[in-house]
Amino acid sequence: MPSAITPDEARRMLRSREDLLDAGLSERRIRAQVAGGELHRVRRGWYVPTPVWQELWPEGRHLVHILAVDRDAPNGIIAAGVSAAVLWDLPLYRLRPRRVHVISTARSRSVPDVMRHAVAADDITERHGIRCTPLARTVLDLSCQLPIEAALSCADAALRSIAVTGQVQDEGLAAAWREELGALAMDSHVPGIRRARRVIAFSDGRAQLPGESVSRLQLRRLGFQRITLQVPVPRPGRRPYWVDFGLDDVAALGEFDGEGKYVDPELRGDRSLEQTLLAEKQREDWIRGVTQRPFARWGTSTSPRTSGSGRDWRLSASLRPGAELLRPERWAPSGTSLPDVATRRDGRCPALWREHRAQAAEWRDG
Repeated sequence: MPSAITPDEARRMLRSREDLLDAGLSERRIRAQVAGGELHRVRRGWYVPTPVWQELWPEGRHLVHILAVDRDAPNGIIAAGVSAAVLWDLPLYRLRPRRVHVISTARSRSVPDVMRHAVAADDITERHGIRCTPLARTVLDLSCQLPIEAALSCADAALRSIAVTGQVQDEGLAAAWREELGALAMDSHVPGIRRARRVIAFSDGRAQLPGESVSRLQLRRLGFQRITLQVPVPRPGRRPYWVDFGLDDVAALGEFDGEGKYVDPELRGDRSLEQTLLAEKQREDWIRGVTQRPFARWGTSTSPRTSGSGRDWRLSASLRPGAELLRPERWAPSGTSLPDVATRRDGRCPALWREHRAQAAEWRDG
């Protein structure tokens, strides 16, 4: 499994050309190690051991790249956009940035691995020793620039850092945060600002993973209007179980079932895969029994029938016949992804989706 890193860890793994020469490597040996796959060149003059690089998430790789660019800049950089997002610990959902995005206060051109933006450098802050745009401005910029799935994942993560403790969101803090972003949006007239306002209004810090953020968006596209996040299910003498989604339109529950809790040893702790699967089954059995509600699971799965991204979204539950909307196999071909279903217009969509088609179209086109 890929791993996350802190800025201090990224600094320690990054090696300059001078560091490698001081360690006894010649110029020829450095070139040979790069060609042979032992070293990965982050940018000219900066390297990371290839096995370490391969174990990093896209956020970690971009963080290393940011540090290398910052060290090469005489006065440091001002990170913006996705680069500021990484410094603020926001997720890069299905993004693999090839360029570091910086605000340029002087007349200078972009280079192959650095995109310079000639915008006002007002209200700059510092994060992990690197100057960058503040969190609110970063979220607004991303909401204007990124695909809506990635933008919402960042907006949810930012709100979570501001207003969420455990699974509970402080609605007062959340409202104040949205008001701050709304004030910034009112003063902005850049392309994408209308969609950004919708993303801000729809953001919810209780989404704990990008998969949960995108799931909520897809459910809304499908026509679900009453979606509750982090539903507590009590159990005697212990903390409650928390379920990702309450689908109140059809009196059901749903979860985004990420792979990490099963295959990542750090998340499993001292439990084996078999013990983890058994515990998850016992948890689901308890939730079904206490709530008497259908329970759906979905996730990202690799499939030869998927598009270029290699992933699609599927509902993979067996539910009681009354919950028609949660059984897409009844009205969509097997293997159809949720985004594909959300755009169907052949008359086989359920009545609830047709009723809210205008709202679904607005989100789809946004």
